[in-house]
Amino acid sequence: MGVKNLWDILESCKKTLPLHHLQNKRVCVDLSCWMVQLQNVNKSHCPTNDKLYLKGLFHRLRALIALNCSLIFVTDGAIPAIKLSTYRRRLNVGNEAIQDAGNPRNVSVKRNKGSEFSCMIKEAKFLGVALGVPCLDGIEEAEAQCALLNSESLCDGCFTSDSDAFLFGARTVYRDICLGEGGYVVCYEMDDIERQLGFGRNSLITLAILLGSDYTQGIRGFGPESACQIVKSIGESAVLQRFASEGLSIAKKQKSSKKKGQMYKDKKNNADSERDFNGIECDLAVDNKFLQVINAYLMPKCHSADSDAVHRVLALYPFNHSQLHQICAQFFDWPPEKTDEYILPKIAERNLRRFANLRSTSSELGLHLPINEIPVKCPISSIIKQRKFQGRDYFEVSWEDMDGLKASAVPADLVESACPEKILEFHERKAEKQKAARRSRPKQSNKRAAEMKEIEDKLHKLLLDIEQESSTTSNAVSLGALLPQKIPTNAHVDLDEGRLHLNAKSVRISRKDNGSSNVGSSGSGYYSTASASLETEIIDLVSPPPRVHSHEVLKCQEVRNIDVIELSDTDDASPEHARKARELRLFMASVRDENL
Repeated sequence: MGVKNLWDILESCKKTLPLHHLQNKRVCVDLSCWMVQLQNVNKSHCPTNDKLYLKGLFHRLRALIALNCSLIFVTDGAIPAIKLSTYRRRLNVGNEAIQDAGNPRNVSVKRNKGSEFSCMIKEAKFLGVALGVPCLDGIEEAEAQCALLNSESLCDGCFTSDSDAFLFGARTVYRDICLGEGGYVVCYEMDDIERQLGFGRNSLITLAILLGSDYTQGIRGFGPESACQIVKSIGESAVLQRFASEGLSIAKKQKSSKKKGQMYKDKKNNADSERDFNGIECDLAVDNKFLQVINAYLMPKCHSADSDAVHRVLALYPFNHSQLHQICAQFFDWPPEKTDEYILPKIAERNLRRFANLRSTSSELGLHLPINEIPVKCPISSIIKQRKFQGRDYFEVSWEDMDGLKASAVPADLVESACPEKILEFHERKAEKQKAARRSRPKQSNKRAAEMKEIEDKLHKLLLDIEQESSTTSNAVSLGALLPQKIPTNAHVDLDEGRLHLNAKSVRISRKDNGSSNVGSSGSGYYSTASASLETEIIDLVSPPPRVHSHEVLKCQEVRNIDVIELSDTDDASPEHARKARELRLFMASVRDENL
């Protein structure tokens, strides 16, 4: 709980920061507070056996791991003697057995290690160790140990929902955390509290005495407003000394002063105000209680900053891959593939951030080393492609030595800070591919033009041979004069019906299965011009030429557009003409097979 109503008093100092504010920071975690939050979510959704609280912890850890946020779990030790009455009341007198509850008030009491909540703490510690999160078992209060590490600058902040962390000396407290899109943390800074409210650590301890906390029930009749007025009137530097020396007399003076606001209106209330937290009316007992509370906050029992236990948890720990597989299989029924899918991309991103920090530190020291000369190998092998996710630029990258992880997407700004050389290589490869694509397209066009030129040469040769044979036997129409001198290189050849169609853009060869002729509006049976399009010539290459008079040939040559010329098979065709026709059919068949 902490100090009663203190979060409300500090509301104006609350800051909601984006989740990436925790990037590259070291943060202590009051593990009991996290598990209480996650347990409450678990109770509202499903039974405890489903381990939803542990899944929530897993996803919270993986999100912070990706930001290279180094975490230190801190657990509660023994219950301070001054907190025993509060502890019994909170547990409703015996929900969790307390060993030797009759111990003197100056002796701390060990917690019940076999309780359900203690088992949850053990599971969380196992999961943390598998993910590379060390754990520091506190001597007494976990938030006091977190505050000491923060005040000694051994960590950048504390995760706890107990407001009395400030009373133990914490400078930065993260009260809540939210994951997902738009994730954030709720943060309180002691600098803001001192600047905006004028309360330092001594003032906050005095507020705990007046309002109540885990160590005291407070003084009856004092609310947040009146308590703040008393503390501000005395001042940060003298408030604790005054309360330690004068005790409740300070409160009495404030109550009797109308200018500062009367808190009580009758003698009964005045008498009540002199009672201490247990109803004792002796000022001496109250003053002694004040001293106990002050000493409990100013001198908590913790591991010192230079102790071996603290040095041990400040080291960086790698995650244990096989142990994580076992824990996720035991608690979540996840196969190894699913566990890796969740955690390996986050571990890879954390390693990349550490590499980026190394390069940044080297640059600040004046060492601008190329990527291949840095002692630590870059985790990225190469960049595969660019991507966008929720409006942010990402790179899909391939990894080296990442326990089977081949590729994943990471923020583009992270890659830019860690290895800009990889981005340059990616753009160079992309430019080379575009140049190669541009070079390959003309080659394909040239190949197509060469094929069409070969078809054109063979076709003209066969047609000229047929024309020569026809002119010697039947004075047939000159086909060479009727065909264009050159087939366009972009012509289209189709051999389905045995005809050659010429227009401004294409040449089409087709075959008529029945050998019948196309008869136009002229009705000659051999060629027609009346119904022809001005852009199309259709020449039937299957049959031999008809026998026509020379003046008819001249008349045909004068016509600009020849629609149909039928070369039908007749009985009086020469053997040579038949041979040429067969060669033409075979050639057209070969062209059709090539196009297929």
